Amino acid sequence: MRSGKGGEVVHTLTGWDVQSAEMKREGTLRRRRLGSFISLHQNPMEISRPVLSGVCGGLGGVWGVVGSGCGLGWDAGVGVGVLGDWRVAHHFRRLPRVVARPPVRHLSVFSVSPTPTFSPSAASSTSVDLVARDPDLIYPGRRSFPEIRGTRVAAMLTKFETKSNRVKGLSFHSKRPWILASLHSGVIQLWDYRMGTLIDRFDEHDGPVRGVHFHKSQPLFVSGGDDYKIKVWNYKTHRCLFTLLGHLDYIRTVQFHDEHPWIVSASDDQTIRIWNWQSRTCISVLTGHNHYVMCALFHPKEDLVVSASLDQTVRVWDISALRKKVSPAEDILRLSQMNTDLFGGTDAVVKYVLEGHDRGVNWASFHPTLPLIVSGADDRQVKLWRMNDTKAWEVDTLRGHMNNVSCVMFHAKQDIIVSNSEDKSIRIWDATKRTGIQTFRREHDRFWILAAHPEMNLLAAGHDSGMIVFKLERERPAFSVSGDALYYVKDRFLRFYEFSSQKDSQMVPIRRPGSVNLNQGPRTLSFSPTENAVLICSDADGGSYELFIVPKDTSGRGDYMQDARKGAGASAVFVARNRFAVLDKSNNQAIVKNLKNEIVKKSPLPVGTDAIFYAGTGNLLCRAEDRVAIFDLQQRVVLGELQTASIKYIVWSSDMESVALLAKHAIVIANKKLVHRYTLHETIRVKSGAWDDNGVFIYTTLNHIKYCLPNGDSGIIKTLDVLIYITKVSGSNIYCLDRDGKNRVISIDSTEYIFKLSLFRKRYDHVMSMIRNSQLCGQAVISYLQQKGFPEVALHFVKDEKTRFNLALESGNIQIAVAAAKEIDDKDHWYRLGIEALRQGNTSIVEYAYQRTKNFERLSFLYLVTGNMEKLSKMLKIAEMKNDVMGQFHNAMYLGDVQERVKILENSGHLPLAYVTAVTHGLKEVADRLAAELGENVPSLPEGKVHSLLMPPASLTCCGDWPLLRVMRGIFDNGLDTVRAGNEEEEEATGAEWGDEELDIIDMEAVMQNADVVAELEEGVANEDNEEGGWDLEDLELPPDADTPKAAGNARSSLFVAPTPGMPVSQIWIQKSSLAGEHVAAGNFDTAMRLLSRQLGIRNFTPMKPLFMDLFVGSHTYMHAFATTPAISIAVEKGWSESDSSNVRGPPALVFKFSQMDEKLKAAYRATTDGKFPEALRQFLSILHTIPLIVVESRREVDEVKELIEIAREYVLGLKIEVKRKEIKINSVQQQELAAYFTNCKLQMIHMRLVLTNAMTICYKGGNYATAANFARMLLENRPTEMQAKKARQVLQHAGDKNDANQLNYDYRNPFVVCGATFVPIYRGQKDVSCPYCGARFVPTIEGQLCSVCELAVVGSDASGLLCSPTQAR
Repeated sequence: MRSGKGGEVVHTLTGWDVQSAEMKREGTLRRRRLGSFISLHQNPMEISRPVLSGVCGGLGGVWGVVGSGCGLGWDAGVGVGVLGDWRVAHHFRRLPRVVARPPVRHLSVFSVSPTPTFSPSAASSTSVDLVARDPDLIYPGRRSFPEIRGTRVAAMLTKFETKSNRVKGLSFHSKRPWILASLHSGVIQLWDYRMGTLIDRFDEHDGPVRGVHFHKSQPLFVSGGDDYKIKVWNYKTHRCLFTLLGHLDYIRTVQFHDEHPWIVSASDDQTIRIWNWQSRTCISVLTGHNHYVMCALFHPKEDLVVSASLDQTVRVWDISALRKKVSPAEDILRLSQMNTDLFGGTDAVVKYVLEGHDRGVNWASFHPTLPLIVSGADDRQVKLWRMNDTKAWEVDTLRGHMNNVSCVMFHAKQDIIVSNSEDKSIRIWDATKRTGIQTFRREHDRFWILAAHPEMNLLAAGHDSGMIVFKLERERPAFSVSGDALYYVKDRFLRFYEFSSQKDSQMVPIRRPGSVNLNQGPRTLSFSPTENAVLICSDADGGSYELFIVPKDTSGRGDYMQDARKGAGASAVFVARNRFAVLDKSNNQAIVKNLKNEIVKKSPLPVGTDAIFYAGTGNLLCRAEDRVAIFDLQQRVVLGELQTASIKYIVWSSDMESVALLAKHAIVIANKKLVHRYTLHETIRVKSGAWDDNGVFIYTTLNHIKYCLPNGDSGIIKTLDVLIYITKVSGSNIYCLDRDGKNRVISIDSTEYIFKLSLFRKRYDHVMSMIRNSQLCGQAVISYLQQKGFPEVALHFVKDEKTRFNLALESGNIQIAVAAAKEIDDKDHWYRLGIEALRQGNTSIVEYAYQRTKNFERLSFLYLVTGNMEKLSKMLKIAEMKNDVMGQFHNAMYLGDVQERVKILENSGHLPLAYVTAVTHGLKEVADRLAAELGENVPSLPEGKVHSLLMPPASLTCCGDWPLLRVMRGIFDNGLDTVRAGNEEEEEATGAEWGDEELDIIDMEAVMQNADVVAELEEGVANEDNEEGGWDLEDLELPPDADTPKAAGNARSSLFVAPTPGMPVSQIWIQKSSLAGEHVAAGNFDTAMRLLSRQLGIRNFTPMKPLFMDLFVGSHTYMHAFATTPAISIAVEKGWSESDSSNVRGPPALVFKFSQMDEKLKAAYRATTDGKFPEALRQFLSILHTIPLIVVESRREVDEVKELIEIAREYVLGLKIEVKRKEIKINSVQQQELAAYFTNCKLQMIHMRLVLTNAMTICYKGGNYATAANFARMLLENRPTEMQAKKARQVLQHAGDKNDANQLNYDYRNPFVVCGATFVPIYRGQKDVSCPYCGARFVPTIEGQLCSVCELAVVGSDASGLLCSPTQAR
């Protein structure tokens, strides 16, 4: 085939399945810059020499590739051709690359003179490969590569895996279980690999993101992409802080320096740049590569940078001169020298150039401690280099990859090298022997990137369809507990640890033959105490065991050697004193052997077994894929079987009565016959466990020590900093091993789970003892007791009277509620007590509560519904004495006393109403008298209508409590009686502690017989010299033995309580909510104020009172069921629909929405523009007062809320400064200062122009010409109107070089903030304090005072921060 003008076909590549390329944006073709761009030709055969020369950039010979409708040109370094819908890129010995849309059946290599030396044999020797490196490049069809001898394909220890677009960059967080993944789609994902959840995503890059890196200590990460931009992000605020611009092509890698504020970046523009992220400037440009720089990394300890390029070299750069140039001021001064740096500076110089690869180098990295470098290239080789102070040289080459090596690095803790490649494999190499150890392969995904955790033994790899987080070796030590001893393997030694003395000693060395594979260490350990025999199993040779007989006198001697007896088997375990069983998976049988390693017998297993565990003498616990079974080896029968997911570990209790089956995310508890008790599920991995002396199972997850009770209840005991494996639990001590094989002892507080265990086992004597002696407290214990049906016990954990009161109301214990209300003596608590007593129908308590709150209206209505006409008539007399006309009328209406109502209307001057009432009710004489008084003003009544008399309904019950539910005493009550009977001496103290014996309750029968409460109240009012004639309930003189009414029923024999109510929706709203707005909507103003105080430091709630009321009322609707009953309050839920389940409650519907703030902000802006400063100030303050009660859905809206707070704060501060300035009439200097301070506020541009104009005018008139000229210059920089610009230029012209007439406390050269209280500048470096809510700054003397900007929070108080979205809690 010939192309163009006589091109000669030299070689043809056939058999390639060229995939269609992924186009960049909207299907457009990507084009590389190679000094000059390429012309696009529609005719595939029209490739002229000038076009090819343009591609080559005049660099020698030209080559081309032609396929079915495609042409290609390149030089010895790079070639690119674009024809119609085709784009093909390729190079020999450097960058293999082809991009095409239609399938290509063959590619022909042709030459155009001048012809370089090339032949088919040379082509084969250089391994021309069209496998793509980039996601937009193709790779060969499905080729099967032969396995490299000496390595094996192994199963990967995958800890976490994602499915996504192609992953091009990865970075582990040094402390948190997070990993960043940058995708080819332009999205950066932040994952929690421990929980397996996506935490956040960042998508501001335009195009693929190829590099990403976490900062070691700051909450920052950096990313670089194909949009030529480097972005620095703050993951706490979920936003990009700034963008670094300077690179002229795709950015391949970015990395933070561990110590200095530096970022190193590598780019396709053939340069490496070092940036100072604090000053946000480029401080050095490293030039020297003549092709794309694929990678650039800092040395972890020395002042070196290593880079890899497609120019086939690895370069090491010395940046020690940069260490002296780290100040931001010097960085800014050096900007003018950047052009000099482009052509070679002195702050970063090439130390070594490593040449040896035959193709472009994709990656190079330093060894963490040794002077070694490893590199990987398109020649499919991994090279190891060594360097000293004067030179660097190649040490060895690792061959085995079948395609381009994408990434390679040293392992941080082991002498191994990890590399991955486009051949869809990850390979592990021995760095010492320089041989392949292991290979991990995927079916369809090419690997692109590797990352290693800086602290843990974790690696991550990115591939075509996501990423994986994995480990190379298991870190769980093999151990076995026998009595007071622990036997475990560490550092190729069998060790012995005694729990009682905490003595640790070596027993025997375990010498294993050198293995070329990873993960071949001991996996399980079984110990026979009588024979002192140890059985160690590992995965070596597909599964094997070693038997050691340890003489008892060798304890502590590490020099004792013996040849272990070995054998093959997937797992092995002792089943008797001198017998052990080995699993033969191929035949699904257990082989029983003696201590001489001789076969005693063979037993077929009942299920397809992949592992065996000890299950008692002569028994095996067999693990299958979906079940476990206990098998008796003697009788060959199944003793028990249980369906369960794949089990990893088995933990027996000390008495062998219970067994815990540990799976990856679950714990199954069963008895010795495998009868299921309960299953406990965990969201993160379960790692280990042990039984304590009380039968409680203590286990660990990745970050917690937790307990599991026999009834299935669980809880957290302690949070862990590092992962541990529990070996034994004894009392309050947990003995464990860490991942390094070190024994540790952790002390725990077991009070909580021992208390719950005593409740479960009905050991109420222990419960009582713990109540008296322990420090059990907390909402968790109280909630647990309520949930388990012991609300009366929960009351005894609480000493605070308010908490006792709330708990008593929730549990329906009206007696304790009355006692607590007496101690608190607060109007709100008496009111709530009255509501609860009314709900229970205990009218005597309701009456007493209404009396204490002086709630006359409710008291009258109570007498009406209970039919107590006698006390109602006395209420009428009391209303007369108080001169309460409406109270008199209501009581008369409740009594049905028409004459009294007419009298009240007549005395109050409502003669027409009195006349109508008299006529309607047939009082003719009174009506005639009133008609005579009215004369001609007698109202006319409608004719032909029947008069309906307004009379009160008859009550259902009369003067007594409503019928109550009789409930017999519970088991716990009997337990208490047993305790009291057994210990009479403690009866008095116990009663006082529980709060029953000393409770001061009124005997209502005695009250009704001996004293009338209302009568006494009436006497008190008659005898009191009170100008208002009202009751003074605080001075009541009640009989000492009858202070409060008594709840109905006999407390000793039986209790009368109301049926247990369901949980109100408003209570469900606040159950797990930390959002103040939802607490206000539920009516819990107290908790809402506490939340706002804790989160934002708010102490002044007066401005928020109307907002609280509006929010509460707006979140409820009210329905009248019957005319004679009060309205029913119904909570309004957000997004409710008829299809919703009645058991699922949504959040409250809030009347304040974030969208409303936008309208308020616009109105405030308009008022500011119109000069209505008081109105604008009121609007901005309204925004600040409303924001704490707003609830938003997304984190983006959270950021917008915080931004709105900053806007409102700046305007409130500025407007208050302006209002203050206008109040000053005499002091010209202070007026000028305040006008100048107003310009320091961050305002909208239209307002900033007005403020600058105002300040310029005031200062000019005051004779401060230099300051006025400064404001004029600032005004001209803010795009002023024509009139403003004209005025500013006039000021500049007239001011000239004149100085200020007065010295102002204002320096525009020195950055400052304005104190929100004193309106004085606080310059940079001076101490200040801030408002925890709005962020306004103040001088230190203002600390502890109310913020004068937001008028809500206390300056300088501690606060956790704004919480306005459920996403923040997650």
